[in-house]
Amino acid sequence: MRASRRLLCTALLGLAAGLSSASVLAAPAEPQEGKQYQSLPSPQPTDTGKKVEVIEFFAYYCPHCHVFEPQLAAWVRKQGDNIVFKRVHVSRGAAVQPQQRLFYTLEAMGLLEQYHQKAFDAMHVERLRLGSDQEVIDWAARAGIDRAKFTETYRSFGIQARLRRADAMMDAYGIDHWPKIVVDGRYATSPSMVNEGATEAQQQQAALQVMDVLVAKSRAARQ
Repeated sequence: MRASRRLLCTALLGLAAGLSSASVLAAPAEPQEGKQYQSLPSPQPTDTGKKVEVIEFFAYYCPHCHVFEPQLAAWVRKQGDNIVFKRVHVSRGAAVQPQQRLFYTLEAMGLLEQYHQKAFDAMHVERLRLGSDQEVIDWAARAGIDRAKFTETYRSFGIQARLRRADAMMDAYGIDHWPKIVVDGRYATSPSMVNEGATEAQQQQAALQVMDVLVAKSRAARQ
């Protein structure tokens, strides 16, 4: 991990004095590069054919990722076949690796759709730390997942390879805070980049509007 990488989720500010509610409720109709989104210095390859790839970089421990998840999930459902949506659980040293392994184990077992929100809620509603392998395995078993199968997958070489891949992607995409969304390997945005000074809920909605524009921009470029 690079020393310069931020170790915490982006801090989101409250409503700034002097701004009216109307001025922060929505992203600009034409978001500006360098303000509401950034172009990656080195575009990354995609493997999604004619569909636009959308990647979320997130962490289970991150409270802003937890709050953003329901809105993001609804946006993904609305996009339907327009996109291929992927998630990358970021790394943050040994303290976060059990949570990262949890995510990739659920993904490998085909259980992510069923347990992704439950994993978030375990940390942010039930206040579980999930800071060790045993805590994660015990939680999975209590949640109804076969303990033996989960443990075998959790400790497998395949999961270790996914962790290495996540680290490589963080470096390649220049991920320094989260949640962060990358569209089509070219454009990056996040709630914290959009409408600074707005409430967190307003930032989330504005970010989704910017994502709409970036998806449309990417689709047009493919035609």
